[in-house]
Amino acid sequence: MSKGKVCLAYSGGLDTSVILAWLLEQGYEVIAFLANIGQEEDFEEAEKKALAIGATKFVVVDVRKEFVEQVCFPAIQANAIYENVYLLGTSLARPVIAQAQIKVAEEHGCFAVSHGCTGKGNDQVRFELSFYALKPDVVVIAPWRDPEFFNRFAGRNDLLEYAASKNIPVAQTKAKPWSTDENLAHISFEAGILENPDTTPPKDMWKLTVDPTDAPETPEDFSVVFEKGLPVKLVLDGGKKVVTDPVELFIEANALARRNGIGRIDIVENRFIGIKSRGCYETPGLTILRNTHVDLEGLTLDREVRAIRDQFVTVTYSKLLYNGMYFTPECEYVRSMIPPSQKTVNGVVRARAYKGSLTILGRYSDTEKLYDETESSMDELTGFSPEDTSGFIAVQSIRIKKYGEAAREKGTTLEL
Repeated sequence: MSKGKVCLAYSGGLDTSVILAWLLEQGYEVIAFLANIGQEEDFEEAEKKALAIGATKFVVVDVRKEFVEQVCFPAIQANAIYENVYLLGTSLARPVIAQAQIKVAEEHGCFAVSHGCTGKGNDQVRFELSFYALKPDVVVIAPWRDPEFFNRFAGRNDLLEYAASKNIPVAQTKAKPWSTDENLAHISFEAGILENPDTTPPKDMWKLTVDPTDAPETPEDFSVVFEKGLPVKLVLDGGKKVVTDPVELFIEANALARRNGIGRIDIVENRFIGIKSRGCYETPGLTILRNTHVDLEGLTLDREVRAIRDQFVTVTYSKLLYNGMYFTPECEYVRSMIPPSQKTVNGVVRARAYKGSLTILGRYSDTEKLYDETESSMDELTGFSPEDTSGFIAVQSIRIKKYGEAAREKGTTLEL
């Protein structure tokens, strides 16, 4: 007799395929849920596999539009970044997937949800905090924290052997045991040989981007148009190709960056759970859109607004995303601060993609006039008198003179 229905976040990969079989062994009825969040996935093959293993039903939900418009684009507006390197590709996807999974669970009468996140990672926190916010009474089954499961499957070799015994086809092999997670924004690579932080990732590991050394010899120029900090138009091929639909724009930005080898990073990061982790990421289109947005803000955003946004909103929002705190009162509050900071971020950035690098060629805005070419010119006196700077320096020097005087009175010398 069934213990009840469980909605499993099923990717079709090694971990969740084994978990699906294991849940069935435990006596649960399983609804396999897969979010189409832009990963390059054979959804029909995933369905065949899930049903062959024994899932009662396989449900795919297309969440690409919500992912781009409601999560990725605000992250671009906020210049979200974790530890100055990671563009949060995995973190951005989790609240979107969790929301869709809870909806599927409710529609199919599931009393519980399950996932394939490891007991040492960030994603278990991200998913489960989202689950509990969206459906406080939900039961979460986390196999990788269940002693019966993790004692049976101590590592990936055990999973691979179990999959082979159950005739479950998997893409991973003992020769390439790293774990991957992909969405429209990026793909991540972890575990296996990558756990040694001094091991150089093999060339055939990278999936999305061309190796920069193999990228085209001819630079590719393009333009991004922003309105209120949102990318609304991508112009390619000398103006012959213009993309405006948000999802298509993101897909095209990905294609542009991928063929030019842009968006690879290899870092050791601090997980929320307290463990350091080595991760390799490919984040092509998001890298292009974020970098051009950062550049346009230099032209169009007030200095003090930018400083407050950078010091509070960017840092806080990035940390909340990374830690899985999207559906929280503090994150709701911080998100409400993003649009007001972007009212003036309107204009065009011209850029060049070439062999893994992104170069800004120029930027302009027809509506924002914070930059005055005449006022800033070193060749003209119009708009700003050099004499005015004397008073500015005099005021700024008051406290600094006192600092110097105090040092002299103590007999100390200010040094480099």
